Amino acid sequence: MTDWERRRAIPAPGPLTLEFPENAWIEYAWLDGSGQPFADPDNPKLSNNPWWTYPRAVETGSYPFHPDLAPVPSLSGSIERLSWPGGVFPGTRRAYLYRPPAAQDPLPIFYVQDGIAFYRTGKLQEVYEALWRKGALLPAAFVFIEPADRTEEYYLNDRYLDFLVKEVFPRAEERLGAPLWRGLWGASLGGLASLYLAWKHGELFRRVVTHSAALRAEPGDPDRDAVHAPEWLLGQLTAEPPTHLRISADVGLLEWLLPANRRLAALLAETEVAHRYLEQPSGHNWVTWRNALPAALRFQLGRDLPA
Repeated sequence: MTDWERRRAIPAPGPLTLEFPENAWIEYAWLDGSGQPFADPDNPKLSNNPWWTYPRAVETGSYPFHPDLAPVPSLSGSIERLSWPGGVFPGTRRAYLYRPPAAQDPLPIFYVQDGIAFYRTGKLQEVYEALWRKGALLPAAFVFIEPADRTEEYYLNDRYLDFLVKEVFPRAEERLGAPLWRGLWGASLGGLASLYLAWKHGELFRRVVTHSAALRAEPGDPDRDAVHAPEWLLGQLTAEPPTHLRISADVGLLEWLLPANRRLAALLAETEVAHRYLEQPSGHNWVTWRNALPAALRFQLGRDLPA
């Protein structure tokens, strides 16, 4: 229910009674005797997961979907697809560039990890444009970057910054122009990488959006049990608070990363870092992350923000 690493499976010898928050969105799968997941044959409700077909969903009451998630029939902004042979990491690299309509340089640019999932499943560009059409947001561009090996690239790996600086920034900013400022955006491991690099490199980044940041991690050990790994980055942020950043963070109530993200929010409040923090009655999934997009966009790009 809360851990897609399958370390917290609930034995089911007979009927179970489980307790959840009110109006929650719950995703789950069954595991067979060998520990392999499969879809509940009695529940056709899909979970909108871009990577797996077996998760199913159930609601306790009515999940509070954000009203600003209404679909956009067609985009007014432009989309450009890029691909190139990787240098820092092997293989063909891909990215989508979104430029808002009638935009004038310089634009803020958000670099989005797990880019194709945010583009196709999260539909970040559509949520942005719907709010922009209402006059709620400033013009901004988004670069959706697809990983080759997300664990290797996102797990506190300084080579990922080399990849951004040497391969992504030149290609994107040749087309979008020099940025007004740069931000990083990501979920889970992508949120960890975004927060880590933006904290460490204030000369490059001013904004961060994290969804369910995978804060249980330490350098050099990507294969460690993610449930029990230390919260190394929180220790670094305590010693050197990210006061140069404006941070939007959110997490689900039904995931193992809830305590770590609560400690992040407390740290940001205590050190007076500009931030917004949200908890939702759901888990480590794209319903949680997509539902947080409107509030994150308003906090980072709202027209009513102080200069």
